Amino acid sequence: EDDSVRLLSQIVEEMDLSSLYQAYSLSGRNPAVPPRIMLKVMLYAYMEGIYSSRKIEKACKRDLNFKWLLEGYPVPDHNTISRFRKERLTTCISGLFTDFVMLLYEYDEIAFENVFIDGTKIEANANKYSFVWKKSTERNHERHISKCEAFFKKISDEFGMCLEPVSDENICERLHKIITFLYEKIEAENIGFVHGKGTRKTILQRLFEEAEELLEKKILYDTYFETFNGRNSFCKTDTDATFLHMKDDHMRNAQLKPGYNLQIAVEGGYVISTEAFPDANDLHTLKPFLEKTYDMYGIRIQNVVCDAGYESEENYAYLKACGQTPYIKPAMYDKWKKRSFKKDISRIENMEYDKAGDFYICSQGKKLELVSVRTVKRRRSDYESLQRIYECDCCVDCPVKTQCTKAKGNRTLKVSKAFMDMRAESYANITSPIGIMLRMNRSIQAEGAFGAMKEDMAFRRFLTRGKENITVEYQLLCLGFNINKLHNKILSNKCGQLLYKTPQAA
Repeated sequence: EDDSVRLLSQIVEEMDLSSLYQAYSLSGRNPAVPPRIMLKVMLYAYMEGIYSSRKIEKACKRDLNFKWLLEGYPVPDHNTISRFRKERLTTCISGLFTDFVMLLYEYDEIAFENVFIDGTKIEANANKYSFVWKKSTERNHERHISKCEAFFKKISDEFGMCLEPVSDENICERLHKIITFLYEKIEAENIGFVHGKGTRKTILQRLFEEAEELLEKKILYDTYFETFNGRNSFCKTDTDATFLHMKDDHMRNAQLKPGYNLQIAVEGGYVISTEAFPDANDLHTLKPFLEKTYDMYGIRIQNVVCDAGYESEENYAYLKACGQTPYIKPAMYDKWKKRSFKKDISRIENMEYDKAGDFYICSQGKKLELVSVRTVKRRRSDYESLQRIYECDCCVDCPVKTQCTKAKGNRTLKVSKAFMDMRAESYANITSPIGIMLRMNRSIQAEGAFGAMKEDMAFRRFLTRGKENITVEYQLLCLGFNINKLHNKILSNKCGQLLYKTPQAA
C-alpha cells in the first residue's frame, strides 16, 4: 500500500492531461495504450532509473509494478515508447512539469520563497570526435574567400566575364552565375563529362567542377556559422551540443566532450525549474533561467541563492531590478579567508579607501586618485558598467613595486563602484544567520539533487539528440526525482519541511 507506484498513479490522475491528449491525432484509430497509461509507465521508469526504451519494454513484461500500471493493456514495444518520448511529450512535457510543481504548491511542499540554483554538465549522445571549432572555421573561410577570388580572376581572364568585386555576401550568387554560364557553354559545345583513370578532362569540365566544389564549401561554412549562434564549437552528430569540460574526465587530460550545461532551481528538495544551456560556465545563465522560471509560474521568488560561479555586476543589477534578494557567494570568498591574501598588498581589498576624497591609499601611504571614468559594454549583452580608473602619482622609487604591480608605469586600479556595493550587500546577506542557513540548504538541496540524479538514478548521458529531445528526457528525470522525493517525505513524516535548520538554529 505504501509503494511509490501508487503515489505516482494518484498524482497522474490528478494532473490536467489535456495537452498530452492534444498531441495525438483526432483521426484514425485510437492508440493501443492510452496516453495516460503511457505517461505513468514513462515516469515510473525514470523513477526507477530505467531510461532505454528496450529496457522499459522488458520491465513492462516482467515487473509487477509496471504490469499494475498497464491495467491490462498490451505491453508497448520499444518503438512505441520511443515515439511517445520523442514525438508526443515534446509538445506538452513543460506544461505537465509546471502542473506537477503547482500540485506541490497546493500540498504546501513548496512556497516560492527561496530558490536554490546550481548547474552541471551532462554528456550528449554524440560522437566525441565530430567537432567543429569556430576559430578553425573562420581561418578556413578566409582561405576559401581567397580561392574564390583567384577562381573569379581565372574565369574573367578565360571568358572575359565582367564580375563585381568579391564580398562574402555575393560569392554564392556569383558562383551560381558562373556554374550556369559554364553549363550552357558545355551543352552548346556538346562536351561529355569523363571520370576515372586514364581520362583527360576538358578545361570547361575542370572549371565547372571547381565552381561546384567552391559553392558547396561556401554553403557548408555559412551553415556552420549559423549553427554556432554565439558558441565556439558544436558537434556534427548533435548540432545543439557544445564541447565542454566534464568533471568525470577519467584520462585527466582536460578532454572536451559534447554536452549541455543543465541548470536546476530547487525548493523544498524538489526541482521546480530546469533549462539546458550551451555555456561553458554558469555566469550568463542566471538571467534567462530566472526569466523562464517567472514565465512558468508568474512569481518572482524572493531569495535567490547561488554559488560563486553566478557572481557578476549584471546579475546583481538584474536581481535588484526584479526586487529579489541575492544570496550569491563572492568569487573571492574562499581566498579572503587566507592569510596570504590578507598580506597581499596588491589587492584592492587590502587598501584603505577615503570616501570623502574618493581615493585609495596603498601600503606605502601613496594616493591612488581618480583619473578617468569610462563605460564598459558587455560583449554578450547590452549591459553597460561604469568603470572608475585610479592611478598612483609616482611608483618609480617604490621599494615594493614588484609586489604591487607588474606594470612598467604607475599602479592603476579599475573599479566598478556599483559592483563593489552590490557585492558587499550580497556578502552581508550570506554571512547573516538566515544567509548561512540558506547557503547550507543550497548545498544540501541543489547539489544533493544532482548527486541523486547522477549517482542514485545513474543518469550521466542523454539517449536522444537535440535540445528539444534532451529537454524531454531531463524533465522526465526531474519529475521522477520529485515523485521519489515526495514519497520519501511521506514515509519519513517530513512533509511540509522546506528548509534544513543549522545546528545553531536547531
